[in-house]
Amino acid sequence: MLKSWLTTILGTVAILGAAPVYAATQPDPIHIDIPVHFKNNEAYVVFNLDHPAFVGDHPVGMLYMHLLADHMKAMGTKGKIIGVFHGPAAYMVLNDKAYDEARHVTTGNPYAQLVAGLEKQGVQIEECGYSMKVHHWGNANLLPGVLVNSGAIGRITQLVQEGYVQIQP
Repeated sequence: MLKSWLTTILGTVAILGAAPVYAATQPDPIHIDIPVHFKNNEAYVVFNLDHPAFVGDHPVGMLYMHLLADHMKAMGTKGKIIGVFHGPAAYMVLNDKAYDEARHVTTGNPYAQLVAGLEKQGVQIEECGYSMKVHHWGNANLLPGVLVNSGAIGRITQLVQEGYVQIQP
């Protein structure tokens, strides 16, 4: 599902590459003039997911985490990607039952497979404990593998102090 989702949104996309990129449906080749390389072949990135941002129905922050994780793997880059969900986007990491209740739907969480795919890529997904408290959610309301921090703003500050770069999709 993740692959078809990316294909639907982006067609054939190459980002951060050093070599010319050719797409089957692209009439002209793309030549990368400024290849991206990470200092010491390391990247530590925290995604501040505090609001829903979409391309159509697809969450941009999750897309960017996926693309960066793919790039880091392809380039042999060391490091870590952490996605911190909070505020208006906190609902995106709820399990089906809690999602349905929070969103007043009966569809289940449409982002569950995307979250599982990111976790499979090694992306650490975190939920804000303060957002959970405000919404009366407990750990049992979260998708498997989602970790809870004591507060998103403090956590993001901590990670930036540790050298992580913050991305705000």
